[in-house]
Amino acid sequence: MKKIAVLFSGKGTNFAYIVNTLHQKELEVVVALTNNPNAEGRKIAVEAGIPLETIDSKGYDSREAFDAEVVKRLQHYQPDLTVLAGFMRILTPLFTEQLKAINLHPSLLPRHKGLHAIQKSYHDAYATGGVSVHFVTSELDGGEIVLQKEICKTGLDLESYEKKIRTIEKEALAEAIMKVLGSS
Repeated sequence: MKKIAVLFSGKGTNFAYIVNTLHQKELEVVVALTNNPNAEGRKIAVEAGIPLETIDSKGYDSREAFDAEVVKRLQHYQPDLTVLAGFMRILTPLFTEQLKAINLHPSLLPRHKGLHAIQKSYHDAYATGGVSVHFVTSELDGGEIVLQKEICKTGLDLESYEKKIRTIEKEALAEAIMKVLGSS
């Protein structure tokens, strides 16, 4: 069975979806890692019996020092793929050149890289928005796209649009994980 590591910083809703739909069925989540000691997603790992690593990014002098510790901890579990599911860190080549990783982003890349992508996407001139899953490189939201899912914005207010994005991003991430693992 293929093994993945999941990295998150907050509520862990995408992590929970992976646990509920893929873990112990299609693959094994061998470790969950967060940079936020107060992340709500920590409960998901504990309840599912998945090893949890917490590395507080505030305790490191540089991005490189933090990334080196993350890589060291992840390599212990030997995942076939590392999945960034709401992991709010820009990663350095120390991470990106050593681990095969994908990231979920809530816009149709290359549109709206970085923060506030949902709001930016909602207010742009395009009739559609959506989500992207891409390989992680040291360029923010710049890696090769694995897949995208698109939705029409017509008739949606911002709250409804965001809700739709949050729904399709979970499906897109699960689909992308299986696509990448199937080709590795």
